Amino acid sequence: MSIQELNAAFIEKYGTSGLEEKVFYAPGRVNLIGEHLDYNGGYVLPAALEFGTTLIVRPRADGKVTFASTNFPYELSIDNTEIGREKTGEWVDYPIGVMAELKKKGHPVSQGYDLLFHGDIPNGAGLSSSASIEVVTAFAFLTLEGGDTDTVEIALLSQRAENQYVGVNSGIMDQFAVANGREDHAILLMCDTLEYDLVPFITGSYKLVIGNTNKRRGLVDSKYNERRQQCDEALAALREEIPSLGFLAQLKPDEFERHAGKIADETVRRRARHVVEENQRVLDSVQVLKNNDLKQFGQFMNDSHVSLRDLYEVSCTELDVIVEEAQRIPGTLGSRMTGAGFGGCTVSLVHEDDIERFIAEVGKAYKERTGLTGEFYVCGIGNGVRELEGVK
Repeated sequence: MSIQELNAAFIEKYGTSGLEEKVFYAPGRVNLIGEHLDYNGGYVLPAALEFGTTLIVRPRADGKVTFASTNFPYELSIDNTEIGREKTGEWVDYPIGVMAELKKKGHPVSQGYDLLFHGDIPNGAGLSSSASIEVVTAFAFLTLEGGDTDTVEIALLSQRAENQYVGVNSGIMDQFAVANGREDHAILLMCDTLEYDLVPFITGSYKLVIGNTNKRRGLVDSKYNERRQQCDEALAALREEIPSLGFLAQLKPDEFERHAGKIADETVRRRARHVVEENQRVLDSVQVLKNNDLKQFGQFMNDSHVSLRDLYEVSCTELDVIVEEAQRIPGTLGSRMTGAGFGGCTVSLVHEDDIERFIAEVGKAYKERTGLTGEFYVCGIGNGVRELEGVK
């Protein structure tokens, strides 16, 4: 939907007034490589996507704040003094949670506003639609109310809204990538310290293809907690020989091999090996991307999937089928699951001349092998949160 079309929808819903509409935008994100490292003291390599969430906002003469979306039927109008008092269980909890956090930080909403959100991130695909809503809301209100629009602080505030108000225990990666993304760059991020670096990701004639398995991810929470516990067990065992070890990902692969025998349980040892080797893959990926070696980066993507499938065991049949079929296409440099696992999405790096064949053949084989219909989204790397030129 263009800004003109979205503005027309806004006027149809809220009518005209003498006050000006402002337009803001935040992207979705994909993690290119570095899975299950954020809670193990490792690096991740996410990037902002070219699709995201657009927000049109206009002040009101009264103190009402009205929330509406082109994507969801639920709407809400409340007094600005009531922001954050109770949850609805609906999508509006994301922007309301952000506004509640702004209030805690000394930036309460000072007047009424009409808001219309429009998202073109596939809902439930694991591409951070919630983080996109949170970040665009924070940026918009800090801009409108004269606050500091520091994007690192906006990411932290948005994460707190999701953790404390919505009640989802997410890490910082999603909000950070959405707030700080840059076109043709990935972000090397240490989630613990928020130390980060922009890494060139010049794909040229190659595009990212996101493959959505459309499989419900019912195991994620229980298995996620189990994996964290196993990593804690591995860390405790290794600390008997390396007392100063703070996180598993601080070990280099050769160091890990010297001490791996200290981890008695073979399954726990495999979990730790994934963490150590995946973290090294992220660092190696940064070097090859700086040299514009997309072929080697694609191989690291493939290796990452094997590790997530065999060592960390967070893949599933549906993810494996898309990755296997993707790797059969001649123009595919690399393919892997992305996100927590047990469903969700894959990310593949595919030559633009082979994308049509990729979608047709991978989609056909996926349907035949799983009975599910996959969805595929072709995208490039975009910029982070920003204000857009409105309709004059």
